[in-house]
Amino acid sequence: MRTALYYVFDPLCGWCYGASGTVAAAASTDIDLRLLPSGLFTGPGARKMDDAFAAYAWANDQRIERLTGQPFSELYRTRVLADRQQAFDSGLATLALTAAALTAPDRELDVLGAIQRARYVDGRDITHRQTLVELLADKGLAEASARLQQPDAALITANDARVADAQAVLQAFDARGVPTFILERDGRRQLLQTSAAYSDPQAFLRQVVAA
Repeated sequence: MRTALYYVFDPLCGWCYGASGTVAAAASTDIDLRLLPSGLFTGPGARKMDDAFAAYAWANDQRIERLTGQPFSELYRTRVLADRQQAFDSGLATLALTAAALTAPDRELDVLGAIQRARYVDGRDITHRQTLVELLADKGLAEASARLQQPDAALITANDARVADAQAVLQAFDARGVPTFILERDGRRQLLQTSAAYSDPQAFLRQVVAA
């Protein structure tokens, strides 16, 4: 049976962005990588961006950059963290990923990477629908872009189901944060340690193989 690796994440999670190199490395193997957006920063998990939270986020982001090498640019600091009109809400980005998953499932990880780079490197507002509509179109995903522009009932239902699946996985392993990695083989699932995912992708993959 092919090994499956469940990746539970949120597109606004800086640590998930930090682990993106490891996730890409896993995707390049014969492991069946399954993306599960958690909805952690949607609905009641969303919040306003204020000075205190922006300072906390930037300090945390600098720690992630030192550990993983993933860049958090000055554009991100001045255009995203300093924008008091921009909420910390991953709802639309999560919906964009579901639109990609429904229309071009092999491109979802690529779209996640593009969303993360748009925010953390280019300083774009990925909480704004039009930013995401344009991003999907620029990736050649016209159908996903159109569905995000005018979400239909099927898209919303699928998005809710994906978030519910992710929450069920987290609850099953009493995992409260993201990223979370769950390995499944021969019908058995186990929670993996995430520490190597930030600094040593190959060590993380060796952990997967050993498991």
